[in-house]
Amino acid sequence: MSRLKKSAFTLALALAAVGCSDPVDKAAKARIFSPEDPPKVVASAKQKLPPEDVASNPQVARRILGMDAAEVTERLGPHRFQSSVSYEWSSANSNPVKLTETRTFRAGPGGVSGDFHGVMENSRDQGLEVMRVGGQVFARNRYGPFRQRLRDRGMAERTRTELTGAIRDFDSLFQGRLKLAPEGTITYEGRTAWRYVVTLGPASEAASARALPTTFQPRGNADESTRRRAAFFAHRVPRSLDGEVVVDADTSVVLKARLDGRIGVPQEKTPEAAELRLTLESAISELGQDPKLQPPEDFLPDADKPQGIADALDAFGIERKKPEGAEKEKAGAEAPPEPEEEEGN
Repeated sequence: MSRLKKSAFTLALALAAVGCSDPVDKAAKARIFSPEDPPKVVASAKQKLPPEDVASNPQVARRILGMDAAEVTERLGPHRFQSSVSYEWSSANSNPVKLTETRTFRAGPGGVSGDFHGVMENSRDQGLEVMRVGGQVFARNRYGPFRQRLRDRGMAERTRTELTGAIRDFDSLFQGRLKLAPEGTITYEGRTAWRYVVTLGPASEAASARALPTTFQPRGNADESTRRRAAFFAHRVPRSLDGEVVVDADTSVVLKARLDGRIGVPQEKTPEAAELRLTLESAISELGQDPKLQPPEDFLPDADKPQGIADALDAFGIERKKPEGAEKEKAGAEAPPEPEEEEGN
C-alpha cells in the first residue's frame, strides 16, 4: 500500500472514531434502535389512578369518568357493558319529546386490538351494529345486512368510543360539574369497589371564561332546529343532579352508574324556555368471560362507493367510469376468430 493510500485510510479511521464519539450521533442511534414505544392506550392503562382520590382531585375524577373503551378493555380484559340513556325535552308551548337509547358492547380478549361487538338502538327504531373479529370489521344499520369494511379508516374504533362514552357525554353536558362524595366500599361482581354519591357541583369559572372560536354561519342563516340546538349548548344551565357511581378499587374503571339530572335554558336567552331531563344507567358485567365472537354468516363485500350514489348516476343517464383496459378486453372478446390455416399451405 502506498504512503498516500495509508494516509487516506488513517484519516478515514480517525473521522469514523470522531463521529462515533459525538453525543448527538449516539443519541440518534439510541432512538433509532430503541424498542418501539407501546400504544398510547396501553401506556395510559398502566397509569395508577387511585379511586380514593376521586372526590378530592378533579383531574383524577375527569380521567376516570371519561375513560375510553380501549383503555377500559386494557384494564379489565373481556367484559360486557350496557347502558340506557333517556332524553326528555319539555317547554311551555309544546308537548314533551322523549327518546331512549340503549347501548350494548362486548369486548373480547386481546386488549385494545382485540375483538368486540357493539350495538346502539333507540326508541325511534333506529340503530347501528359494528363488530371486529380477527381484524375484520363488519357494520350495518338496524335492519340492513352486514357489510365488510376493508377500508375501515378507524370507524370501528370511533364507534367503540361512542358506544361506551355515555358517562363522559353526561359529564360534558353538565359542564364537568359532577361532584363525587365517597360513601365507602362495596362488593360488585365479586370485586371491591368504591361507591360515590353524585351531586351538582359549583360552576367552574375557568370553563365559563374560556374563549371559543366563532361558529360559521350558513348563507340565509341556519334553520330553526339548528338555532335551537346552538342556543341550548351556548346558554344551558345545569339545575339539578343526583345519582351514584361505583369505581373498581383495582383498575379505577367505573363499573356501575346511575345519574339523573336536569338542564335548563333561560327564556331571556332564547325565544322559548326549555328544559332537558337526562337519565343514565350503565353497568359492566361478565368480567373475564370470553364472548367468543364470530363473524356474521352472511355479509356483503366491501364496495368502492355507496350503491345508492351509483344508482342515482344511472337514473340520470351518467355512465359509470370503466376501469382501464376494460374496453380493450371487451373488443378482444367481441372480435371474430381468425380463420384457421389450411393444411398444406
